Amino acid sequence: MPTDTKRVRGPEVSQSPTLFLCKHAAVLPSHGPRADGRQRDQVDVRPVFVRCGLVSQAKGSAYIEAGNTKLMCCVYGPREMERKDETDMKCGKLTTDMRFAPFSCLERGSWIQGSQDKDLSLMLHESLQPAVCLHKYPRSQIEVNVMVLENSGSVLAHAVTCASLALADAGIEMYDLVLGCSIRQNGTSYVIDPSYMEENSCSSVSSENQGGLTVAFLPSLNQISGLQSDGEMTEETLTAGVRTCIEGCYKLYPVIQQALTKAVRRAAPPPSES
Repeated sequence: MPTDTKRVRGPEVSQSPTLFLCKHAAVLPSHGPRADGRQRDQVDVRPVFVRCGLVSQAKGSAYIEAGNTKLMCCVYGPREMERKDETDMKCGKLTTDMRFAPFSCLERGSWIQGSQDKDLSLMLHESLQPAVCLHKYPRSQIEVNVMVLENSGSVLAHAVTCASLALADAGIEMYDLVLGCSIRQNGTSYVIDPSYMEENSCSSVSSENQGGLTVAFLPSLNQISGLQSDGEMTEETLTAGVRTCIEGCYKLYPVIQQALTKAVRRAAPPPSES
């Protein structure tokens, strides 16, 4: 008997629908060492690898790797604005675009920019704009594109640092570098530079002082250019969290300076033989 080629045949083996239910967030302990060996309640950031000038097609680029969190940033411009009606004769325009690669998260995403990507792009813009000398680039726009290659926590903080490095590598005039650091508060305990599991874990203690905080900091000027928080935290806890994030930024500062110094030396022409 001939088979029906137009009918989609079902699978021979079926599975229970309960296998595809959303799993509850893991409950991590609020005391003792963390999963990666770092200590709680201390300014213990992950080891950072930084490299500038990797993308030859861009004016400036940077790559940052903190633990398993990996990001790439490219800067284009300054170039003429696409829309003439948005041209500012006295000040330039900074545009930011932050996206997650489809393979960056546990659940495969899409190339189309979602609501989370748009929110992170706006936060990135608010953190970088105070540090860029836009009055030096009238009637021009500077484009900053950040791609998250792997999301293992603290994405926004490392995106700020990576974008600042790319802007400096592109030769854009800035008042200072912008460094990012994040913290996760869990009751009376906190973890700095949290991982993906720590950001999405459920608390095993009371719901008081639960939330996250990300700070964008200008170390040479000792000023905060951006601050983003979620959850519920008291004023004292929030103030202490900001100070802790600033200490974390100062820990990253020598690494960023060394990466920029190496990039300048690589780009410098060799000395002429006289």
